[in-house]
Amino acid sequence: MPQNAPIRAAAAGDVHIRDSNRDMIARAFGEVESDVDVILLAGDLTSHGDPAQAALLAEVSRPLSVPVVAVLGNHDLHEGRAGEVRQVLEDAGVIVLERECTVIEVRGTEVGIVGLKGFVGGFAGSNLPDFGEPQLREVYATTTADVEALDEGLRAISMCPVRIVLLHYSPTAETLEGEPAGIWAFLGSRRLAAPILEHAPDLVLHGHAHAGTFEGRIGEAPVYNVSVPVMGKDFWVFELTSERRPITPIH
Repeated sequence: MPQNAPIRAAAAGDVHIRDSNRDMIARAFGEVESDVDVILLAGDLTSHGDPAQAALLAEVSRPLSVPVVAVLGNHDLHEGRAGEVRQVLEDAGVIVLERECTVIEVRGTEVGIVGLKGFVGGFAGSNLPDFGEPQLREVYATTTADVEALDEGLRAISMCPVRIVLLHYSPTAETLEGEPAGIWAFLGSRRLAAPILEHAPDLVLHGHAHAGTFEGRIGEAPVYNVSVPVMGKDFWVFELTSERRPITPIH
């Protein structure tokens, strides 16, 4: 691929790997590998957080020649074994991020990726407040920690010519259109949008909302719901250039 060619990122969320679809997912990864520079997975990698299912994805990912970067989703936490799920994937070379960032180099261009699962909290008209029962305030505090980590991660990669945010939960209601409005509070939080609006990354990806809308926007940043049911295909390939300069203030 030419040195100045766009960086090509294949993205998907909610692959929910298990015995019955393992071969299909392996074929999809194999078909896209030769055409992209990185594979990005937006959570719900397994169907219910069984490390044995994570091992299936590890088998698929291990022979790939391009980096795979992933975040976990709510399904991956269901059995309370997220640490094991992460370890299995990392042993196969998958970069798993949770309130963390990584930088990969593609033909001399640094691509910064901030990754976290994100959490619930709602949007306009259905915001969870920091008030009331301790359990609800714990939920609010979890999302606060996510927002702070997202801001910190975007500052850390501010000098990268290409900057990507990888989430599971949505940071905008625009990509939830199609889901029942009554469950939007459980599909993401508008509070995640604040760091995105400030730092204007080149690409924001999430999954989780299987009946949502593919495309949205937060300020200058394009947001895509790459849940496989929404896309109607195994992967969506995004082309990114380094023409835009980072705008994050350096402190």
